[in-house]
Amino acid sequence: MTSLFYFILFGCVFASGLLVLAVTIPQRALKLMLAYTGAFLFSIAVLDLIPEVYSSLGKMAGVYILIGFFFQIILEFFSSGIEHGHVHHHSSKMFLTTMMISLSIHSLLEGMAVSYHPENVSDIINKGLFIGILLHHIPIAIALMALLGETSLKKGQRILMLAIFALMSPTGMFLGMHVNVLSTLPGGSYLLNITTGIVTGILLHISTTILFESSEEHRFNLYKFITVLLGAGLAVLILL
Repeated sequence: MTSLFYFILFGCVFASGLLVLAVTIPQRALKLMLAYTGAFLFSIAVLDLIPEVYSSLGKMAGVYILIGFFFQIILEFFSSGIEHGHVHHHSSKMFLTTMMISLSIHSLLEGMAVSYHPENVSDIINKGLFIGILLHHIPIAIALMALLGETSLKKGQRILMLAIFALMSPTGMFLGMHVNVLSTLPGGSYLLNITTGIVTGILLHISTTILFESSEEHRFNLYKFITVLLGAGLAVLILL
């Protein structure tokens, strides 16, 4: 059953990126998609992740959330904000390398946080966060392929970089599950809780940035407002 989650996360993200090779994704559609995922991620963080992290870590939860928030700012120095849909047309090998490393670290940590250890040990996937990361990574894959399409990289090289990105979150899930299996050992559970706290901070930074940047002059038009409500509404329905 777990392998199905790996396949869905990798397959949907990889296929979304490949779509850019066949069709042009309108910027308006991408912005609405980002607004939807931003609202969903913010709602998941507030309704599920923050209470879970504080329950597990106590007052230290806030420290790890802040670490995640500011760590994402550092990552964006190297990725130029592609995590929230920014496409800056840089073609240097140094930029592409640091961007992929930053994006990979971001995705790996998010994947690790998807695995957790509730009282029901048969349920080892945080489904709300899983859906949030899936929705979040689809527009990233689109933005990534749009950026790579402006470089001199060959088609095969672009597809390989897309595949690496799509593999990072499933790899993080795999690592997180192994920490989960070892949670009976000293430090196993605590390490996963720390990761969840850091990812919560990352998601808070990503989601709030998306919500502010998805509107012109910080004003929501009707379509974007409805999109944000739908994203938040889906999070509430999943967590009920």
